[in-house]
Amino acid sequence: MTDLVVRRLLVDMAAPMARHWCAGDPLRTAFFNALSMSFPVGEQFFIDAVRAGHQALPAALQQQYQAEVQGFVGQEATHRRLHALYNQQLDKLGLENRWGPRAQARLQRFDGADPRHPLAVTAANEHFTSILAAWLLQHPDILGREDARLATLWLWHSAEESEHRCTAFDLYRALGGNEAWRLKWFRRVTLFFLVDLLRQTVLNLRRDRTLWRWATWTSAARFLFGQQGLVRCTFRPWRDYLRHDFHPAQHDAQASRQWLLANRAVYTPVSG
Repeated sequence: MTDLVVRRLLVDMAAPMARHWCAGDPLRTAFFNALSMSFPVGEQFFIDAVRAGHQALPAALQQQYQAEVQGFVGQEATHRRLHALYNQQLDKLGLENRWGPRAQARLQRFDGADPRHPLAVTAANEHFTSILAAWLLQHPDILGREDARLATLWLWHSAEESEHRCTAFDLYRALGGNEAWRLKWFRRVTLFFLVDLLRQTVLNLRRDRTLWRWATWTSAARFLFGQQGLVRCTFRPWRDYLRHDFHPAQHDAQASRQWLLANRAVYTPVSG
């Protein structure tokens, strides 16, 4: 079992946001803004999936997972709330969120489904967020110094994603979820996640009128495929999920623990 602490982040999300808040880089800014646009809908789905999976467990296992599920729900609800405020700032900048409504329509198809299916989808998405989180915690300079508030938000979110990376996966296993469906949903989630992320990032750049700048494309090449680029550093951890003996706990979360320990001044624990 994992002890999950719910934390209140001490940042002001009502303050205006610069158009290129991420190191002054339109590409990186568009990428992280796109991710934020997906979070309120996605995290509500994850909360619902974990709650439903927990309720479907036998009574003895429900008690075993009770504290972890409460911590997971509390952390994800806090992420959802802060990213909803973040997205309000993006609206003021004239950006259009198409990912959120598209995801909402897609996820509604799970209404009334066997709880193992939304749990498998949640576990797959949590794998994506946890490997992205680990990469970002190891390369915090990616976020730049222009907006310390947003850098703190992303690193705090990353630390908690690493922290609760096992919850949905373990519930899926506890409910007897099989490997075939785990891997099938992972492949589907990979396709939808990457396509949606690309589409929203491109839309953000188009609305920002920076899509066809040479500097945008060279930044994309470095950001994704450079020596410490996102794709180069996360491909192997992504592929690990395809192993039949995989468990999220096999991935190291030391960077998460170190960040939470070193940055206790920026959050207040509200439960544990």
